[in-house]
Amino acid sequence: MSYIIDRRLNAKKKSTVNRQRFLKRYRKHIKKAVTDAISRRSITDLEHGEEIHIPAEDMKESFFHHGQGGHAKRVLPGNQDFIGGDRIERPPSGGAGGSGSGASDSGKGEDEFVFQITQAEFLDFMFDELALPNMIKRQLLGSDEFKLHQAGFSNQGSPGQVDVVRSLKSAHARRIALTLSKRKKLKALEKQLHLLVAKEPVLKNQVEIEQLREKISTLKSRVKRVPWLDDFDLKYHLRAKEPAPQAKAVMFCIMDVSGSMNQATKEIAKRFFILLYLFIQRNYQRTEIVFIRHHTVAMEVDEQEFFYSRETGGTIVSSALKLMQQIIEQRYPLGDWNIYAAQASDGDNWNNDSAVCKEILCKALLPKLQYFSYIEITPNAHQLLWHSYQQVKANFPDTFAMEQVVDAAEIYTVFREIFHKQVI
Repeated sequence: MSYIIDRRLNAKKKSTVNRQRFLKRYRKHIKKAVTDAISRRSITDLEHGEEIHIPAEDMKESFFHHGQGGHAKRVLPGNQDFIGGDRIERPPSGGAGGSGSGASDSGKGEDEFVFQITQAEFLDFMFDELALPNMIKRQLLGSDEFKLHQAGFSNQGSPGQVDVVRSLKSAHARRIALTLSKRKKLKALEKQLHLLVAKEPVLKNQVEIEQLREKISTLKSRVKRVPWLDDFDLKYHLRAKEPAPQAKAVMFCIMDVSGSMNQATKEIAKRFFILLYLFIQRNYQRTEIVFIRHHTVAMEVDEQEFFYSRETGGTIVSSALKLMQQIIEQRYPLGDWNIYAAQASDGDNWNNDSAVCKEILCKALLPKLQYFSYIEITPNAHQLLWHSYQQVKANFPDTFAMEQVVDAAEIYTVFREIFHKQVI
C-alpha cells in the first residue's frame, strides 16, 4: 500500500497542523462563552445564539522565529528622516510601540475578533460530550424510523443518484463491444492502404486505393455512429430503507416545591430541569419525560404545571419516590425501558423520612434504574437527606450521582458533571 503525504504549505505559508491547533483554541473560547452565557441568562432565554470574543493574543498562529535580544544587522531603504549609513536605536522592549492595531491606549490588548454562533451551534456546544449513562437497547423501536443504505446499483433512478464513474465505464465497455470488429477491419484496411500508397508510382493502382479509402471512410462513419453515452449506460445508486431501531427511555424529573424552597432555590432547580429537558429533547427522540412535583404530597403534572405552578406545602421526599415506583410498575416494564431520574431539592425533609427515602432507593428503585441524579440546592450545611443519600451512593456508585449547588452559576458545571459521557 502506498501513502501520499502532502507537505505543501497552505496560503501565507501556514501549516495545517498549526491551524488545527489554532481552531482548537477557538473551541475552548466558544465553550467558555457558552458556559458563561448559561450562568447569566434567564431560564427562558437558553435557546439563542451567543456572541463569542476571541482575545487578541489567541489570534496569532504559532510559528518559529528569532526571539528578542541578540545582535542583528539589517539594511533598511531610508526615508525623509534617515539616509544610508544612519544607525537606528533599538525600540525599547515591553513598550506599547509593538502592539497591534487593536491595542488600546492603556497598552492592554482588546478583543480583536468577535463573531456570533447560532442557536443550533449554541446548543451543540452546550450539550457537547454529554449522554444519558448506561443506555441499553432493551426494547427496540423501529417501525417508523428508517435510514437509507447502499444496496447496489440500478438502471433507473433520479439524476442526483447517478454514479458517474460506473456509468462512464459501462459506456466505454459498450462502445468497445459494438465497434471491436469494425475497428479490427478498419485497422487492416488502413494497413493495406499504407502498403499500396508506399509502392512506386508506376506500380500504384489508383482505383484500388480509392476503393480502400471509401471503405475506410464508411467504417469510420459507422464507428462514430455508436453513441458515446446511451441511456442503457446510466447506473444509479440503489438505496434501500432499513429500520433504525432506537432504545426506549423515560426520565423522571422530581422537584421539591415545599415551603422551604424559596424563589431563588426554585429558580435554580428550574434551570437544572430546563437544561435536562433541552438536552433530552435535542439528543434522544425516543425518550419520555415524567414530571413529578412534591411537598408533603407528590403529583404527576404536565410541563406547564411543573415549571410554573405556585402550590407549596411541607416536605416528604419519599412521597415522590413512592409515586415514581407506582408509575414504573404501571407504565414502564423493566424489560422494555431504560429508566432515569433526576431530583432537585434543598435537602430539607422530615427527619424520619430520609431513612425511608434511602430504603426505597436501595431496595425498590435503584436496582431498576439506569441512573439517578440528585442535586441539593443549598449554601448551608447538609441535612439528614444528604447523609442518607451518601450511603445510597456508596452502595450504587455507578448508578447514583449527587452534587451540591450553591448558586445559579454552578448549574451548568454540575449538569455536565452528572451527565458527562462515560468511557467504558
